[in-house]
Amino acid sequence: MNWAERIQEFVTLWVVIDPLGTLPVFLAVTTGFSAADRNKAAVLSVIISFGVLVFFAMAGSWLLRAMDVSIDSFQIAGGIVLFLFALTMIHGKSHADPHTPAEMNPMEIAIYPLAIPSIASPGAMLAAVVLSDNARHDFPDRMMTIATFSLVLLVTLAIMLAAGRLVNIIGRGGASIISRVMGMILAALAVDLILSAAAKWLDLPAI
Repeated sequence: MNWAERIQEFVTLWVVIDPLGTLPVFLAVTTGFSAADRNKAAVLSVIISFGVLVFFAMAGSWLLRAMDVSIDSFQIAGGIVLFLFALTMIHGKSHADPHTPAEMNPMEIAIYPLAIPSIASPGAMLAAVVLSDNARHDFPDRMMTIATFSLVLLVTLAIMLAAGRLVNIIGRGGASIISRVMGMILAALAVDLILSAAAKWLDLPAI
């Protein structure tokens, strides 16, 4: 086993999945949930994220090639989706009833925005494709890559499950502030994803 490669993969996946950065999003979208529903949303979001990332690790590169879609195009599309989600965080949810059944459904919250695009972000999907594609002729290496992002997802789950105490401390107002600040950061990340892909496509200096 190449430990240096595994550590590099872990660091890469930690950055793109960003377990700590998921916490403000989780707190914002689960405000008003009971502890049981909050935990259910956390578990479901990690399971869904795992399924999405396994799919991209195993078939993402093949799928993009079959559809004649470049990695850069996929990154730009992912950046646009992430930017639109960031805008909803920045502007808050005043346009909707905060207690509508759909919004209070842990499954729907787990799918969007927790699993996609927060945990299984465009960057995480790209990393799964690139890291597994580099080892596409070596099945054990691909399995080790999957095990590595599984470990990062377990850390993400642990952080979200421990968020209940923080919710009781900061309250709804604190969660709203964190949501808007995190929205600005996510918007900047989305723009960076788009500009980086465009710069690579146009053969310009890296952003």
